[in-house]
Amino acid sequence: MGSSFSSNKAIVHGKRLERSRLLEEASTSGKSSDREKYLQATACGIVSRIESGEWTATEVLEAYIARAVEAQAATNCLTEIMFKDARVQAKDLDAEFAATKKLRGPLHGVPFSVKDFYRVKGYDTTIGFTQWANDPAEENAALVDHIIAAGGIPMVKTNVPQTMLSFECNNPLWGRTTNPYNPGYTCGGSSGGEGAILAMDGSALGIGSDIAGSLRIPTAYCGIYSLMPSFPRVSTFGCRGPDPGFEGLIAINGPMARSVEDLKLFCRTLFGVPDAISLVPPMPYREPDLPEKLKFGFYTSDGFFKASPANKRAILETVAALRKQGHECIEFEPPNVHEALVTFVALSSSDSYRHMLSSLGPDPLDNTLKLVVYGSRVPYPLKALAHFILSKILDDWRAADVIMAAGSKSYSQYSKWIEKRQAYNEMFYMNVWNKYGFDGIIAPVQALPQLLEGGATELSPLVMSTVLYNVVQSSAGCIPVTRVDPEKDMLTDEWTKPSPDKTSILEDQLYRGKKPFYDPVPMKGMPVGIQVVAKKWEEEKVLAMMSVVDKALGEDRGFGPGACRPPEKV
Repeated sequence: MGSSFSSNKAIVHGKRLERSRLLEEASTSGKSSDREKYLQATACGIVSRIESGEWTATEVLEAYIARAVEAQAATNCLTEIMFKDARVQAKDLDAEFAATKKLRGPLHGVPFSVKDFYRVKGYDTTIGFTQWANDPAEENAALVDHIIAAGGIPMVKTNVPQTMLSFECNNPLWGRTTNPYNPGYTCGGSSGGEGAILAMDGSALGIGSDIAGSLRIPTAYCGIYSLMPSFPRVSTFGCRGPDPGFEGLIAINGPMARSVEDLKLFCRTLFGVPDAISLVPPMPYREPDLPEKLKFGFYTSDGFFKASPANKRAILETVAALRKQGHECIEFEPPNVHEALVTFVALSSSDSYRHMLSSLGPDPLDNTLKLVVYGSRVPYPLKALAHFILSKILDDWRAADVIMAAGSKSYSQYSKWIEKRQAYNEMFYMNVWNKYGFDGIIAPVQALPQLLEGGATELSPLVMSTVLYNVVQSSAGCIPVTRVDPEKDMLTDEWTKPSPDKTSILEDQLYRGKKPFYDPVPMKGMPVGIQVVAKKWEEEKVLAMMSVVDKALGEDRGFGPGACRPPEKV
């Protein structure tokens, strides 16, 4: 064990030293002000200006390299540094354009960041496992190839939590990524590095993935935009996950960006592009035909957690803005939402996470995973006792059900949970989509706008708000709405008084006690996002509704390129 631990320390030191060297070598010559015009441009704007001859791919890339270096210094968001190859690609694009006066593709010259679970030829894909370091990929993931073919330039890989089963962003190999607005808070996860670098304009477009909120949570925490499409509208071929054989709930790849229009650019370019194993359905981007008057459902509590004052305000401000534009908004209660979380826990823990952790080696288990992992390995008699105490004495039957669902299962038990997942999906469609005829749903991303570093150690069930839409296989986008304002978002009796039904011990941690997790004072100015949800295969409709919401809220509300400034150098 001692030898393995020493070897791991050497690997960690070597990888971080190499990253530092490559960052230091990156040229940052030129005034910061000269780079701003490139950084303030959306991906769509970058392509337009390159096509007009106003900018070159190389000029754009150098600006984003300089900002990526600053983003890394502020948040520790990067893993693999690919500047050398990116510069070669940019020069090739410039030479091609000079000769032909034509763009290579719709993403010509757009600097991309890549979540570190996509393989990129010549670079490691570790997802935070030290054991996976120094094993460069021989081929690109299909989506990376498609981006390059369309003229996009992958320039960095970004950090993820250990195993990617956490909505913080920390691992023994690369360390912790922090929120670009406040380093005391997490950037979210598992696509946390993507959220941080995009918020700081260190990348123009990014690619992440989502199995329980991994696109949407960091998007909300970092004040950007993202889309979780239906599986598999975007190829997953060539990615490297911790448990590739698990299909109880499947990771979904999708874009992260600084505007809705950039999400549309990505989807128009990459929807329906086939991969080597014909996984992607032949379904190119379809322009949606929205009705003039849309019908939205909305809620501020999922029945498990009540949304904080800031998150509730974000929902209600969105609803008010939509109603002002003539759209119909109906409040409803999503049915039996705790069943979705119980199903997710039951399926994801079906082998007590042993396969997922088989590559851990001597790496220490991250604190945010301990409750999840060790909770799934509690002997049945102790679980039964905990269930009795929670349900009969503390009257928190929802938490009791979650505890009983965790743990190893036989094939027969696993199959029954798959059946329950399908039954819940059908029930949700019948009792929500079919019953109300909604075009879309406006929902909280989480009960809290932000989470302190380490908070997921105690509050992993907060994923309830996002995991619901993985279980029911919806298309879901995330959009920033407002910022935390202590004057508007202070706790009142609505939150501080115990719930009459005594159904959430976890909610006590959020809003009650001497030091609740929700405190709008240190959160001041941090972004608050919402989900915009539609049915499966309605990605284009989600994007169109996100544009409607963006316009209704006012596009001058302070999000997009330039919204989050890097800290001033002392």
